[in-house]
Amino acid sequence: MGSNNNKSNEKLRFCIDRGGTFTDVYAELPNQSSGRVLKLLSVDPSNYDDAPIEGIRRILEEYTGQKIPRSSKIPTDKIEWIRMGTTVATNALLERKGERIALCVTKGFKDLLQIGNQARPNIFDLTVSKPSNLYEQVIEADERVELVFETDASASSVKGVSGELVRVAKVLHVQGLKGLLEGLLDKGIRCLAVVLMHSYTYPRHEMLIEDLALSMGFRHVSLSSALTPMVRAVPRGFTASVDAYLTPVIKEYLSGFISRFDEGLRKVNVLFMQSDGGLAPENRFSGHKAVLSGPAGGVVGYSQTLFGLETMKPLIGFDMGGTSTDVSRYAGSYEQVLETQIAGAIIQAPQLDINTVAAGGGSKLKFQFGAFRVGPESVGAHPGPVCYRKGGELAVTDANLILGTVIPDCFPSIFGPNEDQPLDIKATRDEFEKLSHSINSYRKSQDPSAKSMTVEEIALGFINVANETMCRPIRQLTEMKGHETKNHALACFGGAGPQHACAIARSLGMSEVLIHRFCGILSAYGMGLADVVEEAQEPYSAVYGPETILESSRRAAFLLEQVKQKMRQQGFIDGSVKTESYLNLRYEGTDTAIMVKGQSEEMLETDYAIEFVKLFQQEYGFKLQNRKILICDVRVRGIGVTNILKPCELSAVCTTPKVEGQYKIYFEKGWHETPLFKLENLGYGHILLGPAIIMNGNSTVIVEPDCRAIITKYGNIKIVIDVAPSVVKVAEKVADVVQLSIFNHRFMGIAEQMGRTLQRTSISTNIKERLDFSCALFGPDGGLVANAPHVPVHLGAMSSTVRWQLEHWGDNLNEGDVLVTNHPCAGGSHLPDITVITPVFDNEKLVFFVASRGHHAEIGGITPGSMPPFSKSIWEEGAAIKAFKLVEKGIFQEEGIVKLLQSPSFDEFSARKIPGTRRLQDNLSDLRAQVAANQRGISLIKELIEQYGLDVVQAYMTHVQTNAEGAVREMLKSVSARVSTLSPDCREKDLVTIEEEDYMDDGSVIHLKLTINTEKGEAIFDFDGTSPEVYGNWNAPEAVTAAAVIYCLRCLVDVDIPLNQGCLAPVKIHIPVGSFLSPSDKAAVVGGNVLTSQRVTDVVLTAFQACACSQGCMNNLTFGDDNFGYYETIGGGSGAGPSWDGTSGVQCHMTNTRMTDPEIFEQRYPVLLHKFGLREGSGGAGIHRGGDGLVREIEFRRPVIVSVLSERRVHAPKGLNGGKDGARGVNYLITKDKRKVYLGGKNTIEVQTGEILQILTPGGGGWGSLC
Repeated sequence: MGSNNNKSNEKLRFCIDRGGTFTDVYAELPNQSSGRVLKLLSVDPSNYDDAPIEGIRRILEEYTGQKIPRSSKIPTDKIEWIRMGTTVATNALLERKGERIALCVTKGFKDLLQIGNQARPNIFDLTVSKPSNLYEQVIEADERVELVFETDASASSVKGVSGELVRVAKVLHVQGLKGLLEGLLDKGIRCLAVVLMHSYTYPRHEMLIEDLALSMGFRHVSLSSALTPMVRAVPRGFTASVDAYLTPVIKEYLSGFISRFDEGLRKVNVLFMQSDGGLAPENRFSGHKAVLSGPAGGVVGYSQTLFGLETMKPLIGFDMGGTSTDVSRYAGSYEQVLETQIAGAIIQAPQLDINTVAAGGGSKLKFQFGAFRVGPESVGAHPGPVCYRKGGELAVTDANLILGTVIPDCFPSIFGPNEDQPLDIKATRDEFEKLSHSINSYRKSQDPSAKSMTVEEIALGFINVANETMCRPIRQLTEMKGHETKNHALACFGGAGPQHACAIARSLGMSEVLIHRFCGILSAYGMGLADVVEEAQEPYSAVYGPETILESSRRAAFLLEQVKQKMRQQGFIDGSVKTESYLNLRYEGTDTAIMVKGQSEEMLETDYAIEFVKLFQQEYGFKLQNRKILICDVRVRGIGVTNILKPCELSAVCTTPKVEGQYKIYFEKGWHETPLFKLENLGYGHILLGPAIIMNGNSTVIVEPDCRAIITKYGNIKIVIDVAPSVVKVAEKVADVVQLSIFNHRFMGIAEQMGRTLQRTSISTNIKERLDFSCALFGPDGGLVANAPHVPVHLGAMSSTVRWQLEHWGDNLNEGDVLVTNHPCAGGSHLPDITVITPVFDNEKLVFFVASRGHHAEIGGITPGSMPPFSKSIWEEGAAIKAFKLVEKGIFQEEGIVKLLQSPSFDEFSARKIPGTRRLQDNLSDLRAQVAANQRGISLIKELIEQYGLDVVQAYMTHVQTNAEGAVREMLKSVSARVSTLSPDCREKDLVTIEEEDYMDDGSVIHLKLTINTEKGEAIFDFDGTSPEVYGNWNAPEAVTAAAVIYCLRCLVDVDIPLNQGCLAPVKIHIPVGSFLSPSDKAAVVGGNVLTSQRVTDVVLTAFQACACSQGCMNNLTFGDDNFGYYETIGGGSGAGPSWDGTSGVQCHMTNTRMTDPEIFEQRYPVLLHKFGLREGSGGAGIHRGGDGLVREIEFRRPVIVSVLSERRVHAPKGLNGGKDGARGVNYLITKDKRKVYLGGKNTIEVQTGEILQILTPGGGGWGSLC
């Protein structure tokens, strides 16, 4: 493989990308400088069985002049090699058409993958839609391996692969498992995925299961310990499931592919592209490494042909296809991730960092609530856009057709009943005309003097919105890693990308676009540029130091020998194999590991710690002083260089570029006569001034005005963007419908990037991993402009915080000031949620506020973790800060904030001192991260003001709020109509009145009288009749109720509207002062945020008849001692609705934080997790059943203080419309003497070694009577 000879020069080389819609083939022909390009439909059963085989057959026929019948085998004497990427695995995963498989897990973890991290995919989706499981059935292996802390080591302890001590608490019960496996075979299931607890370090039990299953007749067994030997049972289990589900499908396809060639391709080198950008032979190409096979070829293609040859700038890959756009980055080395989520499945394996954006040529165009919207829905290939003549809907491709950037003359005539007609521009224009009537009538209703928009202006508006839709995630993806987007060049490829390239680059502030000459088939071309890659990895758990580096080096050498042996088997000699060694490192106390590459092949010659600290600071913006660095894994990579395709340099030309034709294209300033050029007739040195069209095979490259295209010496296109984005002028009194959508994206983008910065720069698990934070942007009056949807209980709640501070400080706010607060009476939620607010000034005028709120795991109080179940007053819950300048005129006030955090308060009745924070340094680090997040928001706002002008930005700040208000009004009108149909008695003239109430477990009532004005689309939420302040901690500040209301409204709108003050404009919320929804400033409130908020949500959604009650609780669990603290919230069952069953084992409504992986849980804390699964039968019965709750059983391995703060232990989650109630939750302690003690809903206990906490969370209510 590694060599070349003269005979091979007489043979053909094939690079193939079998995509979802098209299959691209690039063939190098002997003695020809240019390759042969062929594009085929991937599925065309009336003409051929398999597109890659058909492509090879046609090109061989062309080259040899000999007919090769489709029924005969393809001769291989003229083929040197074939390299292929395929979407067979991806499509099988997306369409759930893989192999029938079962999952084998440790007893007690049957529902491990169903629960996952318990977060729901879309926080505003009441149906809680989750992708279906890949496995049909789960069997539990009666076995258990436990980690042993060194202090507890005994003669029964053994050292695992990772170096950690383990104890086999229960040897695998083989006979019992055999019966379960026989049951699977009886059902026709012959493929198995296996994931056992701690198998990453002790794989023996998994290997025994594999031997047993194969001996019994199973066709394929995927072991999590063999595929991805890394700690974390959930992603390892998903990876094994994906592999078992897809590998048989891939093997079947590859077997069929190979069988179509004579001698089964034995004499031909055949390699397949893996997700990590490396090639593998057929026998090593497996499911979990194949999912990004096609996109990986594109990354290899642009990186190896553009970086270093055409530019030294880092590249952002922009691969725009029909339904989506793939975005990646390259700066001299492939950026890889070890974990990604695709089609609901987590895959833990090295793969290129490719991010998919839900916008492409097929993205739907809509006009909703006075704004243009593009996607995320796609029209698909069938029926496709309107112009495809299949009765489709308007899409981005249609807008490009109207503007002239899609040219029918240059598009194949493959449409219509006989597939022989061109694109239908008349049908597209007719549909846009219809749309223009509704758009213009809406604009006239807002402003009678508004000028009507033409079809072209509307089409261009949609394209601008589509471009901004794609720019927003590109900014996030680059800047979350600490890189400035504008310092990159845009490497553009894919069918639709080159039409949008100039506009995307300009919007991102880039000055350079690069388009490869094979941009339409770059993924296929990339196959010929890739290397053969073999990897090996094993876990190694140790503190970084001289001795452990020696051990790491020994392990790496052993793994490298394995890798080299595999490369030798593929024909490589050792000298042609390049090797790389990596250590996966993290700081102690964090979950954020970084795979650090050695600077040389000898591991001992690299100081990995220095490189780790540098990479950590680059990605997260700070260093952690005096913190141990831990080794997690040792990884090696062998690379056999086979890059045979070489770019050809062209000779410079002196001729004038030949114009092939003239076409009209509509740009910002109207129609332009635009010359068309063909790339094959252009030469090195040709410069084309925009506007211009360059046809490059099947791709259309649009060079916009004020840009110029240069043909490079390698025949590629470099476009230089000469001017910055033009400043937008707003002449009309009302919002421009296009700019409204763009500003929605820009404002939300600012809040999201603030969130990325906070996540990146924070230290605590709560913020960095559990994502318990929110960031938002506010107007100068404190009104919410945009709130990134992180945690629902924070939604809209920060506005009252900002307004309180604005009123408190008045004119005493200066540039460089940063405020901090967490007090409930100052607009806070509960004390652990600390809000940092920064005023934004422009020319000494206050123009905006930015704020970030994060849950600090420790801020003092009477129990570790600052979530005391029995607090009766605010000062028992920790540091309470009403108003303090954390930064004053640019100077961080460390002494002042330390004093507030360490000496929170005295109990005013007993004068006892309440403990201060137990994790001061973590508090300070996270507060600095919140300041940094705000600063990021300020710089983005200032960029926006610089681009558009302050007047325009502030005008659109108001417009986006008005737009959201309109959406909520329309929703209230439609919901009131539905409710009055269900309950006719509740309507009187234009008013619909519904009363609803529910109870907290102590009997206190939440009473709501909801009155909706059906004519105006207004609502009054009147909580009069709610119980008074309670002598407990489930009092909820008013901001919490406001957050619950805004969350419910957003769920009911069911359209991606921005979360801002406008959502509450048609709404009045009346809360009686002195009730437990508006308590005094002395009241304890820690439970209000996490318990009462859920009950308010249930009451509101039940009043709207939207869905039955969900579990109505966050099931807060904290435990710890003087040295550590741990906090988690546990999911339960969601409520059923009129057309859906509730979902089991998820976070519901006002929270969406993630659960710690079971293996990490046991590795970091003195616990054993005996069971974590669904509480079967706990969901309420009905036509649609409520979701089941969860069961969590934790044994403590040393004495700790445990606090449980929960609800729905007395009053069950209610069903709706005759549906049954969900089961109530239960908390038990199983003592050392085996007594089962009921703990109630709220308790703090000192747990002894060996005692077990059992939490059974509530199920969701059912919908509809079965009678």
